[in-house]
Order: sequence, then C-alpha cells, then structure tokens
Amino acid sequence: LDAFFRARPDRFVPIFYDEAGHRVATQYLMAALDGYIAPEFLRFYRFGHSKLPGHPELGLTPGIQFSSGRLGHLWATVNGIALANPGKSVILLGSDGSQMEGNNAEAARLAVAKKLNVKLCIDDNNVTITGHPSDYLPGYDVQQTLQGHGLKHVSVVQGEDVTALFEALRACVVVEQEPAAVICRRKMAPGIPGVEGTTHGHDTLATKYSIPYLEEQGHTEAAKYLKLATKTKDPITDYKGSSDFNAMRKVVGATVVKILQAMDPDQRRASTLVVDSDLGSSTNFAGIETACPEIYCHSGVMERGNFAAAAGFGMHPQRQGVFSTFAAFLEMLCSEITMARLNRSNVFSHFSHSGVDDMSDNTCHFGLNHFFADNGLNDGYETRLYFPADPLQAAKVTERTFPLVGEGFTNKGLRFVFTTRSKTPILFKEDGITPIYGEGYEFVPGKDEVIRPGSAGYVVSFGDALYRALDAVETLRAQ
Repeated sequence: LDAFFRARPDRFVPIFYDEAGHRVATQYLMAALDGYIAPEFLRFYRFGHSKLPGHPELGLTPGIQFSSGRLGHLWATVNGIALANPGKSVILLGSDGSQMEGNNAEAARLAVAKKLNVKLCIDDNNVTITGHPSDYLPGYDVQQTLQGHGLKHVSVVQGEDVTALFEALRACVVVEQEPAAVICRRKMAPGIPGVEGTTHGHDTLATKYSIPYLEEQGHTEAAKYLKLATKTKDPITDYKGSSDFNAMRKVVGATVVKILQAMDPDQRRASTLVVDSDLGSSTNFAGIETACPEIYCHSGVMERGNFAAAAGFGMHPQRQGVFSTFAAFLEMLCSEITMARLNRSNVFSHFSHSGVDDMSDNTCHFGLNHFFADNGLNDGYETRLYFPADPLQAAKVTERTFPLVGEGFTNKGLRFVFTTRSKTPILFKEDGITPIYGEGYEFVPGKDEVIRPGSAGYVVSFGDALYRALDAVETLRAQ
C-alpha cells in the first residue's frame, strides 16, 4: 500500500486508516520511517505518558493523522473522507472483529449506495480476545457479510502469500468509483510458538513468548531490551489508611459466580441470562461460562445488540439479563439503556476498566461517562449506579445488588456496577488493622458512610478515589 501511495499520489489519500486500534504499532512505525519521530522513541511504546498509547490519537503523537476510536468505528468516517476526496481511493484496514460492530453495517450500505471509493483490507484471523468467532458465532463470515451489504468486489487470499496479496490489493484499488475489499485469511501471529492461532497474540505479545522468538530469529539485542524493568510505577508506595491491593473487577465476577452457583439449577436457568461481549476475561465474567455454561451466551463485539438481548430477556419481572464490558463502551449504549428502561427490564451490568489508563489505551477507551447510564427521569423506571471503593466492598455491593430476590430485599430495574482496571487497596478503620468493609459490614444502597469523623469540613468521595482521598486526609492530620 505504501508503494501504491508513493507511485500514484494522485490516486490515493495516503493514510493507512485502521479501525483495529490495537494495531497502532504500525502507525508509529510509519511515523518513524517518515521522519516524524526518532526510531529510538518506539522503545517507549505504551509506556506511561510517552504519548505512544494503545490506540492512535490525532494531535497526541507526531505523524499520527487520525484517531481510530473504538474497534469498528472508523468506516463511516472514512466514507466522509471519500466523499471529500472524489477521484481518490481511501484505504481502510479492518479485521473480522471490527466487522462485527453494527457501525460497519451502516457504513457498508452507504458506501455501496453512493459508490464510494473505499478500499478495505481486512485481517480475518478468526481470533478475538476470548476465543474464535467460528466457534462462538457460527454463521458469521466476513466475505458473506460484505457481499450481503452489496459489495461486488470481494476477494479472499492467504495473508502470508505476499505475491497473491499484492495482486489482490492491486486488483482492489484499480476498481473505479466503487467499494472493494481484500480479506486476508491467516492465523494469528504466524510462526510464533505458543501464540500462533491463539488469543495470546491479541494486543501486545507477552515477554515469555516474544523474548524466545526474538532470540531464535537472532535479534538478541532486542530480546535483551525486553528483559529490562521498564514498567511505569506509582510514585506513591504507601497510601495511609489502606494496603493489600486487589482487583475489584475480578472480585465482582467471582462474587456473581458464587451467587449463581448457590441457586437451584432450574431456577438459575429460568431466571438468568448472561450475554458476553468478548471481554469476559477482562470483566471476569468468563468464570460464569465455566461454572454455569447453560446460562452463558458467548457473543461477539456487538455491545448494543448484546445489551439489548440481555434487556429483552429481563423484561419479565422474575428474570434478569446480565451484561459486562468496558466502561468506555457505555457511551454506545445510551439508546439501548433507554429502551431497557422503557420496557421495565431487569439488567445487572458490570462495567470494568473505569477511569483513565494512559499506558494501555487512549481517550476512546477512557471510562469517564458513567452517568450516561442514568439518562432517565427521576420518576422513571429504577436505575442505580454503584462504584465500590475497595475489593471487599465490591463483593458486598454485588451480593446486595445482583440477586433479584435476597434475604430481606429485592432488586429490580437497571443496576450498573463500575470497577477499575488497576488494583485498589483494602481500606482500614482508624486502628489501621480492621477493614472498613470487612466482617459485619452491610452495604445499604443509597446510604452515605462516614469513613473518618471530623469537624473541620467534609471530603466527599467514592470509588477508587476514596483511598487517595483517605491518604490525603490522614497525611494532613499527621501534620
């Protein structure tokens, strides 16, 4: 493609638009080759505050010419770029995962109807984060999907056959004023032992795989670099009033599994449906598939449809749908949440990876807009948002808000539990030993809790901000 751009600049918009954001290393490599950044700068890929995040972002890194946004969200934008550049081909790199998103279905129809000069090169490796689409989404086929939208020029090649790939891409870009696609069928991470054809090749490659591979290929200096301790660390090593870090997102998933396993199997099957959005390993809801496979619907990268399916199941007062994904993706669900509220559905949702993670992702993955979930009127159907402050409270919140019927309480409506990607510490009472949310603690929805009594004023906090606020209070008291 780069050769095409250089040979015929009059025929192409010379940008590698890519809607699979985690392939951003390609964008950074091109930025270095084109002289925007020094090659040595690439060593800090995904290093905290290095401006080389896990998705490309316009205006952040020199040489980056677009923001990919979330998976499967760029084709519609590329349509607009094609409309702005008549007579030129616009290239879009995609994947079988990105083609699952509903945005692409709408974009495909427009591209076909208006004969837009968009050319797609799609990596079809049959791997997403939690498995193989051919296993959990039988019937989904990228070639048939594109042809069903009306694309007439869709070719399929083996991605590692460079000659065939070149010919297919050449044939694709010479199609005049009409969308066309090349689908590259290939294994994930070909030739890398322990990774080829598996989910281990998604995103970054673990050093236990990459170091032996580089050494085998003779890249010993590169392998040495990967052995260096280069992780970003929190400059604060001791937060007063807390210690013993653990992942709240893991606790929420484990607690849901515990509750489900305690239910009568027939009641569980009749009353609960868990719809996965390919992030169960991150939200820890994959454990439900292992423990209770009969109620687990392993779906793909289709957040809107998956939430709506969970809500549809939960329209009966004695049933509830269960849903989980990253907090950043909540923004996509506003309409579906409104529909669930209007239909008086019961849905328990776990949104992990809340907040900001500068190292791994970029703005499109920051979970900031939690209150978008509470987008109804006060007198509308019940909607509750919960953000536990530590792992122990995460378990208590889940125990109280997940069951439709518990000991002395009932739950209904939409319930959203938020957790962070990073681990958070256990919070202690003033003796520094007794956990605040340990033995004897009962979570009461809607009730404020006093963490440290005082008379000089108030510090109001929730979620993972609480342990930092507590550290500030304890530090100031000591002064």
